[in-house]
Amino acid sequence: MKKRYILLLLFCLTLVGVSAQTLEEARAFYNQGQYEKAKPIFQKLVKTQPANGNYNLWYGVCCLETGEPEVALKYLETAVKRRVPSGQLYLARNYNDLYRFEDAIKCYEDYISDLAKRKRPTAEAEKLLEKSKANFRMLKGVEEVCIIDSIVIDKGRFLEAYKISPESGKLFMYNDFFQNEAEVEATVYETELGNKIYYGERQPDGKLSILSRNKMQGEWGKGSLLPSSINDSINANYPYVLTDGITIYYAADGENSIGGYDIFVTRYNTNTNTYLTPENVGMPFNSPYNDYMFVIDEYNNLGWFASDRYQPEGKVCIYVFIPNSSKRVYNYEAMDPKKAIGLARIHSLKDTWTDQDAVADAKHRLQAAFDEKPQTTKSHEFEFVIDDQNTYYQQSDFKSPQVKKLFGKYLQLEKAFKEQQNKLEEQRSLYSRAKESDKAKLAPAILDLEKQIQQLSGELEKAAIEVRNTEKQSFK
Repeated sequence: MKKRYILLLLFCLTLVGVSAQTLEEARAFYNQGQYEKAKPIFQKLVKTQPANGNYNLWYGVCCLETGEPEVALKYLETAVKRRVPSGQLYLARNYNDLYRFEDAIKCYEDYISDLAKRKRPTAEAEKLLEKSKANFRMLKGVEEVCIIDSIVIDKGRFLEAYKISPESGKLFMYNDFFQNEAEVEATVYETELGNKIYYGERQPDGKLSILSRNKMQGEWGKGSLLPSSINDSINANYPYVLTDGITIYYAADGENSIGGYDIFVTRYNTNTNTYLTPENVGMPFNSPYNDYMFVIDEYNNLGWFASDRYQPEGKVCIYVFIPNSSKRVYNYEAMDPKKAIGLARIHSLKDTWTDQDAVADAKHRLQAAFDEKPQTTKSHEFEFVIDDQNTYYQQSDFKSPQVKKLFGKYLQLEKAFKEQQNKLEEQRSLYSRAKESDKAKLAPAILDLEKQIQQLSGELEKAAIEVRNTEKQSFK
């Protein structure tokens, strides 16, 4: 009997030792930010002691950090009830991630009150409180936008889901475009004319900023930082410019973002040669997570943006939507708050489908974009429209030597036209960054280039007409 008691005691002591070792390992993972590894251990521990406030906090934080805010909520609420230090801070963040901004505000206020009673600094908590208040205001102005599709893809190749038309330019990963060996999580946008790029790049201080470059005589010039109004965040990245050449969308993290990267828009003011104050595009495009790479293909009337909201590590969701010609917002006051939150979170795509015909048409355009095979330079030297039935892609397509000579002159004019356009773009860029005293010196050259381009445009149009008419005569 005594021997059996001793064996039982040794067994219990062994279990306690294993449990202590497991807890120590979990705490180590937790403190190192390895929440995926710590989570299953804390899950087991909290099941054995569901009233343990610390276990509830640690498991709840692990769920929160690994994209499971719904699961985290129960455990963080228990931790707060058990008055675990820092529990209110994480619970407020949990509410924020679930778009329960009013609850987050109340939680932050309680947390600040407790800090004040203990004579602890409250400045950081007050910033978080103000952000939740701003998020709540944004929730009341969710844009009414039709989202037709969503595609989950590896973050490293997320641009593969963007099927934009050549008329809207091109998108590249930074490393692919610059053939860079060091991994840089940034993108490059090249304009439809192929004469300018906008891109994110790491700066000496470690932050990402947006720059632009112009192509001159077939070579890219030096990078030029966009103004501080765009680059004043912690990081600015993922630029895209509309075909108007003045509207730029980009992503930035900082005080004006809901959380992580948010999408912003600004426009170039030609009167003052500066960019307007950037605006947060709001919900549903932005969320408490990372939202970026906002693109509008005006030719196909489709839009894209990326978000890692509620996605596992290494994955991102690409949403495809129908761009609005003007912003329309839902009537928050006349709506069930839960429905408003669902629309802001993009809980269901079908909830955004108010016009079934528009959805069907957009899906058809999207499918056509995915089905379209990219043209290769080997088979397409150029694209020249003769008439509604004939488009030429190679010199050999022309019927007579006379037309080939005429087309050769046309190509020379086109090359000169593009070169002058690039020069004008470069001069305008210099003008926008120049001091007032230097702008007077640059202005005459810009005006002269504009006149030359206008003249070349007329000559190019006449040359194209001559080529078409002469070639059509060979059809008879």
